[in-house]
Amino acid sequence: MDMTDLTRWIAEHATATDDHDTMLARVCEALCDAGVPLWRVSVMTPAIDPLVRGVSLNWHLGQGLSFVPNPHGAEQEADWLRSPIFAMLEREEVFGRWRLDRPGPETDYPVLHDLRAEGGTEYAVHIVGFAPGTALRGVAISFCTRARSGFSRTDLAAVAAVLPVLALAVAKLGLGHTLREVSATYLGRSTAERILDGQIRRGQGRAIPAAILLTDLRGFTALSDRADPYDMVTWLNEHFDALGDPVARHGGEILKFLGDGFLAIFPVADAGTLPCPVCSSALEAAADGLAANTALNRRRREAGLPELTADCVVHFGTVVYGNVGTERRLDFTVIGRAVNEASRIESQCEALGHTLLVSDSFAQRCSRTLDPVGVIELRGLARPQKVWTLPAG
Repeated sequence: MDMTDLTRWIAEHATATDDHDTMLARVCEALCDAGVPLWRVSVMTPAIDPLVRGVSLNWHLGQGLSFVPNPHGAEQEADWLRSPIFAMLEREEVFGRWRLDRPGPETDYPVLHDLRAEGGTEYAVHIVGFAPGTALRGVAISFCTRARSGFSRTDLAAVAAVLPVLALAVAKLGLGHTLREVSATYLGRSTAERILDGQIRRGQGRAIPAAILLTDLRGFTALSDRADPYDMVTWLNEHFDALGDPVARHGGEILKFLGDGFLAIFPVADAGTLPCPVCSSALEAAADGLAANTALNRRRREAGLPELTADCVVHFGTVVYGNVGTERRLDFTVIGRAVNEASRIESQCEALGHTLLVSDSFAQRCSRTLDPVGVIELRGLARPQKVWTLPAG
């Protein structure tokens, strides 16, 4: 079988797009049209992702494609250790082939039992390694058939002819996806998009109006002096979930974690629109986060664990959103007077007896009813600042 046209199309498609679904479907359909009796094809690759250890893109004849994430966890790890691919890697093999209609010790893998129960007769796997240096160590591509005779030499030769360029395309698409997702995980999705768009020069940035949300955990430093550090990490992550999830849900983005707190922004596209819907979203995020933190502390108290109160401020102003740092070590963040003001207002929460403070510039843009807290003087600022909070209850 001449696979020249198909391999050329794979290379062109992978170069021009990030569409792995269309690519795998086209490859499977073309192989079937060439006479290869495919029933199921799976492309499996590791992932660099805090939620999943790997992903599988599966094609079934007559059913199309399905995407299967493989989460981190003990159960998933146990499944992996009982897989034929793991056994191949342990034996440093790059090709494996199993007849499913002839049960024996060599087919005693859960996935092969499942495929046999569905009528599979033969299962073959190719493993292609990638260049070292990342956790993306390679790709495993499996092919399964229901044909009574299994795969012929001609069938396997057709698959082998396509395999090198298919694996290269998977590597390219996987690296591109990983670059975007890892960047978003560590930088925030909006910031990652700007960096990947080429905004990487020191000093490059632009002034934007934004709602600023700054939060901090009260008493964290004192608790960390007497608690187990691993427990502290667990507790800190739980508080960040409580306080941070509402930020994303309401359209904001956490720019950086500041030890036991974080800085988030809600960019305002039209600063002239009043009341400001973005500021309303930022205030909702702050209120929801504090409510979730209170609920977390209640569960902690019932379990006999320490509680951590959160302080939060919402502020509005113009910030410079861009790159700052050394020539080869940059941070894409926001800087400016408004950020400094938010930090200094937050430092007054405990003294004023409130876990949420709203700056006057933010309050003037907000449609919610607010209660005045008072006028405070902030270090380094010439004029006193009026601050507000949400009504109790």
